[in-house]
Amino acid sequence: MLPAATKPILEHVFDALIDAGVTDITVVVGYRRTRVQSEFGPSYRDVPLTYVTQDKQLGSGHALLAAEPATEGSTLVVNGDQLIDSRIIEDVIAAHDREPATATLGLVRRANVTRYGGVLLEDGAVTEIVENPRDDRGYQLNAGVYAFEPSIFEAIRRSEPRDGEQSLVDGIATLLEVGEEVRGVVSEGTWIDATYPWDLLRIADDLLEDGEERRIADSASVHEDATVLEPVVIDDDCVVGPGAVVGPNVSLGENVTIGSNATVERSVLDADTRVDNGATIRDCVTGRGVGIGPNSTVAGGPSDVEIGDRVHRETILGAVLADHVRDIGGVTYEPGTVVGHGAVCHGGSTVSGTIVADAEVWS
Repeated sequence: MLPAATKPILEHVFDALIDAGVTDITVVVGYRRTRVQSEFGPSYRDVPLTYVTQDKQLGSGHALLAAEPATEGSTLVVNGDQLIDSRIIEDVIAAHDREPATATLGLVRRANVTRYGGVLLEDGAVTEIVENPRDDRGYQLNAGVYAFEPSIFEAIRRSEPRDGEQSLVDGIATLLEVGEEVRGVVSEGTWIDATYPWDLLRIADDLLEDGEERRIADSASVHEDATVLEPVVIDDDCVVGPGAVVGPNVSLGENVTIGSNATVERSVLDADTRVDNGATIRDCVTGRGVGIGPNSTVAGGPSDVEIGDRVHRETILGAVLADHVRDIGGVTYEPGTVVGHGAVCHGGSTVSGTIVADAEVWS
């Protein structure tokens, strides 16, 4: 549900499926499932949506097992947190129809696959699938688009859980071990990952520069004394005040308000965010309902960002402000700041590092 430009990533995934000819979609939901269900309801673009619940997040294989009762025959499976276009889906469907196999994997070419899943091919047949490969063999990147026959479910159940989780990749490896036919198709379609917060900025850059361009909704109100620099997207019911500067590379979701003399550059602001008068926002991602007070500053630029037990060096990220974060005004966010859901930053404070949900930050 994180924003890619002005739409949730999942909405882009649904669009790709429907554009590829899919006419029925089952969605595995779990954490904060009500947000997904309330956003999309029982159908999307006249295609019915069936929701099944993964009660505990015990891995990608476990998620697919949760959907087993809703499937029949051949099944197309895609990740819901990666941007793909319909070409990858079409290529997987066509390859699976052309050369029947127990599994057909959608692959893309990447010089470096160490952060992802690598797949080795020989004449179209998958010989090995490796998570986070470190050797220099000729891997293709696993794009997370699959066509499966029903035996995948038993393969997942037979796979040994790792750290208490059932992995879809381990299920595919089990198919290979028992001699089932697993094939791969290398696609020229677009694939963009959204593993880290700064990926949302890169995704928005790509979407804007690939054709979203300048688009201001008819219901948006942009003051005649405001400056809008392409490429931008300004969604329904947004308000941009006098003297404000918006852009380039800015995506404003529904009902975002930019106050007078505020500046917003290379940022993705989700629905109902408010940037108050005189604030400066750069390289920033917000969730829904965020309030940035008057004269607050997200300076942007490179920083070292700690995610879990890994430090990402020289990452371009001003700040990530989760849903319903608010500041009172005059707050400075150091580059690389991540602020958890519902936190409050009091006037004049300087915020850095990772702030837990519902915290209060004082100067």
